[in-house]
Amino acid sequence: MGERPRRGHLTILAVVLAALVAAAPAAAAPRAPAIASIKCLRSCMDARTVAPGGVLRITGVRFSSGLRAVFQVRRSGAKRSVVARVLSRTRVSATVPPDAVAGVLYVRDRAGRRSNAVSPMRVAKPPSKVPVVAGTPTGTAFDGNGMWIWYVSKSSGGDPQAIIAQAQAHGVSTVFVKSSDGTTSWSQFSPDLLATLKAAGLRVCAWQYVYGSQPETEAQLGAQAVQTGADCLVIDAETEYEGRYAQAQRYMATLRQAIGPSFPVGFTSFPYVDYHPAMPYSVFFWPGGAQFNLPQIYWKEIGGGLDAVVDHAYRFNRPYGRAILPLGQLYNNPPAAEVARFRQLAAANGSSGLSWWDWQEAQPQGWDAVGQPLGALTPPAPAPDDAVYGPGGKGDLVVWAQQHLNGAGQSVPVTGTYDATTQQAVTQFQAGAALPVTGQIDTATWNALLRVAPVAVDWTAAAPAARSAGAARAARADGTHRTGPPSATLPARRNEIRSHGAH
Repeated sequence: MGERPRRGHLTILAVVLAALVAAAPAAAAPRAPAIASIKCLRSCMDARTVAPGGVLRITGVRFSSGLRAVFQVRRSGAKRSVVARVLSRTRVSATVPPDAVAGVLYVRDRAGRRSNAVSPMRVAKPPSKVPVVAGTPTGTAFDGNGMWIWYVSKSSGGDPQAIIAQAQAHGVSTVFVKSSDGTTSWSQFSPDLLATLKAAGLRVCAWQYVYGSQPETEAQLGAQAVQTGADCLVIDAETEYEGRYAQAQRYMATLRQAIGPSFPVGFTSFPYVDYHPAMPYSVFFWPGGAQFNLPQIYWKEIGGGLDAVVDHAYRFNRPYGRAILPLGQLYNNPPAAEVARFRQLAAANGSSGLSWWDWQEAQPQGWDAVGQPLGALTPPAPAPDDAVYGPGGKGDLVVWAQQHLNGAGQSVPVTGTYDATTQQAVTQFQAGAALPVTGQIDTATWNALLRVAPVAVDWTAAAPAARSAGAARAARADGTHRTGPPSATLPARRNEIRSHGAH
């Protein structure tokens, strides 16, 4: 037998082994997954709320198969885990359990390593749904889903075949192409482009931005687009046209003489009529004028919430009695859920079509939201009432009401101001129509007035509002001054949207 090691030798051996272990590189411990953000993909009630059974997308790092998402299911702190569908090392999706409540969310990998905990969206059951029933089709190119093209060269690279493919992939049936700006015709609205797009089944409409300084020339360019083969024409009049009643009359008279009384014409402008008391909406929507109203309801730019903006716009545009086919916003990348809800609200308001500004600025998520199938509308439903006008009211809707009151046999100066004479005429009209006598023009009174043919005022023969005879002659000569009722001199309350499509 050999000699047993001494105690000192054992001590030295232990120290050496410890040193060797300490000197060996340590294996890196596996790291836990980490969450960076959460987004709702399905059953999203709004930007911050998901319904039970909805789907969340979770982004982060170190995601692998076997990952589970852990939700809070009771306020006492109980948890429920669900298998997450791993899309990549940085993305997974998870279905919200039916009994989930708002609370922290984390993910756990197969080895049990937990991620950081994050506060998810609110979890709430959706309210009962409101059926969405679109309005009666007009039988024109304004029905369905339309997309506006400002510059063809900046829309799908200017390639007509790419434009066709993009439209067909997203349920777009009508393309609105700019045909002129003021007195300048745009060559992009060409017979070749129209023939190519129409051969693929698309309807093609022209739109022109007008200023009112040379209304006859602008109308002739609109007629030229119709003669080129447009399926409809849209007049885009904004800031430059405020206060120009005579110019609007001259434009419409020239246009209709050239294209006939029945060709489908739309008018698009600021959606908040009450913010623009001097805009001659009433002239553009006069019998024989534009049959279709396309208010530019750019809710994200206007601010205040989608539903509130839509309600305001419809409330002040309904009294003109024209089919409302709103122009919605795709620029500045509005949330897809809001784009879808805008479509639902338009249908619930009875619109048979809508369109979008604009092709070159729309992002992929916006395009997808334009074409996706629509579910039922969750409350609140849109407001069904019209704007109420009473003593002290001013603007073009008062002009419109006064013209209809005169058509109903009353005698009211068309001033654009709701004065005592107007109030008395409204009272008498309401009494004669068996309406509640309030002296205010409410929804029922507007509906009754719209059954009466209005009495026209020839603004081209009248002196410009609040101007001298010399100024009147100058206005008729160059078309640059404000003309119309006294309310035509009123300034805009504010421009709720910036100018789009000019130049």
